Amino acid sequence: MTEPKGGRPLFGLVLAGGKSRRMGRDKALLDHGGQSQLAFVVHLLDDHVDQVFVSTRAEQRDETERSQYTQIIDHYEEIGPVAGILSAMDEHPHADWLVVACDLPNIDAPTIRYLLQHRTREHPFVAYSSSHDGLPEPLCALYLEGSEALLRAFVDDGLQCPRKMLIRSATLLLEQTNPNSLDNVNTVDDLRASVLEAAS
Repeated sequence: MTEPKGGRPLFGLVLAGGKSRRMGRDKALLDHGGQSQLAFVVHLLDDHVDQVFVSTRAEQRDETERSQYTQIIDHYEEIGPVAGILSAMDEHPHADWLVVACDLPNIDAPTIRYLLQHRTREHPFVAYSSSHDGLPEPLCALYLEGSEALLRAFVDDGLQCPRKMLIRSATLLLEQTNPNSLDNVNTVDDLRASVLEAAS
């Protein structure tokens, strides 16, 4: 693990608080080779960080799968994924955060390792450029200590989209090592084209 001078902790945050409206079922519970998609991502991150947390909404905290992990419950409502990120920063303000969405079935260890090799004090965020449109991929990214102020300023200005936040910041952008690693599943069609299956 790359660790900037000063020994900041590196925590993982798996974003699993979405409502999965377009999918029509809980994406965290989709089957990934005999385990949930949430478990797949948590276990992947666990090999690379000091501790993994699962970001959830309050009404999800007792759900069977999520309750197996250390959770950070959203402190904010109706601001999308940034609610989970800011809530994690509230609880551990002096950490660097590896933030990963739970709906990335192709994410792999080389993708995580390459991202962490670029952990830095020189940029508030480190992210991949999308292999599809070249824009930042905010839901597999490093949110470095001190970036909380930037996120809050954006939210205060009415901006809630993490991608736009990274576009408007001094983000260090990397080329994807695996062009398909950050493809997510949002719809039933995405699910059919992925390695995942709906849990019975």
